[in-house]
Amino acid sequence: MNFQEFNLISPIYKALSEIGYTQATEIQAQAIPTILKGSDIIGCAQTGTGKTAAFAIPILQLLHSNSSPKAGIQALILTPTRELAIQIDDNFKMYGKYLPLKHLAIFGGVPQGNQVAALKRGVHILIATPGRLLDLLQQGLISLSQIKILVLDEADRMLDMGFVNDVKKVLTKVPVKKQTLFFSATMPTSIRKFANTIVRQPVEINVTPVSSTAKTVKQAVYFVNKNEKTRLLVDLLKDVDILRSLVFTRTKHGADKLVKQLSKMGIHAAAIHGNKSQNARQRALSDFRDSRIRVLVATDVAARGIDIEELPHVVNYEIPNVPETYVHRIGRTGRAGMNGVAISFCDQEEKADFTNIQKLIGSRIPVLQ
Repeated sequence: MNFQEFNLISPIYKALSEIGYTQATEIQAQAIPTILKGSDIIGCAQTGTGKTAAFAIPILQLLHSNSSPKAGIQALILTPTRELAIQIDDNFKMYGKYLPLKHLAIFGGVPQGNQVAALKRGVHILIATPGRLLDLLQQGLISLSQIKILVLDEADRMLDMGFVNDVKKVLTKVPVKKQTLFFSATMPTSIRKFANTIVRQPVEINVTPVSSTAKTVKQAVYFVNKNEKTRLLVDLLKDVDILRSLVFTRTKHGADKLVKQLSKMGIHAAAIHGNKSQNARQRALSDFRDSRIRVLVATDVAARGIDIEELPHVVNYEIPNVPETYVHRIGRTGRAGMNGVAISFCDQEEKADFTNIQKLIGSRIPVLQ
């Protein structure tokens, strides 16, 4: 479906044309017209499917058409991580380039001063992590009484991270009458039950089920002893054609340990996980995007918000124990029609988890020697 078919206002269409958006993804084709009609949504779509544009574009159009420029916060997007909040804010900046609507991302891990100052200057669209939002609400620095549209993005990750009570507290601060857009990469029973408590007569949209992997990603696995994984990774990175590699570990400690090991081998690397400060995480991402470091080692929670163009290489240094997580991990590469490579290292203790992954995706992953 072409973006011209959505009857978007000219300022939005102009911005989309400038960044090269012509054909809508499946989630965009289904969600944008539905949101523009004012319907609530329960959407199941994994990261990398164009989900942010699917809700950001119609929100910009609805608020521009129906709101006063002087009005307060009218759209709230709740998201689990700082990286996702920043990414969503960047997208609103791109799509709303020619509109007078103001947007702001607020998150913890940094002093609140700059965020509070921006709030006082006026904001129409607020992107927030639950903890910082609640903190500012309790200080009386934010009012959500004018919210017209509420978005819960990456709801499964938000609840996995223990934000359910924070989200419920936020819900008591927004008007009962509003449009609610609920997006989740997975839809287990607990997530669906929660969604049904906050939406009204929703339209359900299911796109790219979590069991599917992109055809643009070439997958392979090495069966290797646990104590040989670092040496294997170093050997792989000797390939000069691998300009950047995103490497996944299960734990924060494991990520830090691997970075130290790689550094001893002369490989520039950085770790990104929940124990790192906001400045450290942003610096690591920036260094990785600009190829100042070759390897970014990440845990799953931190990586959900990573959106890096032209990321050619993902390594599962440790096999995830949740099969769906494998799909999310390798979805970091092979995006927007580009080719990518996803290599997994599987030791003896991880073979059962690897078998479950192959069952989920419905195919055998080629074994490398």
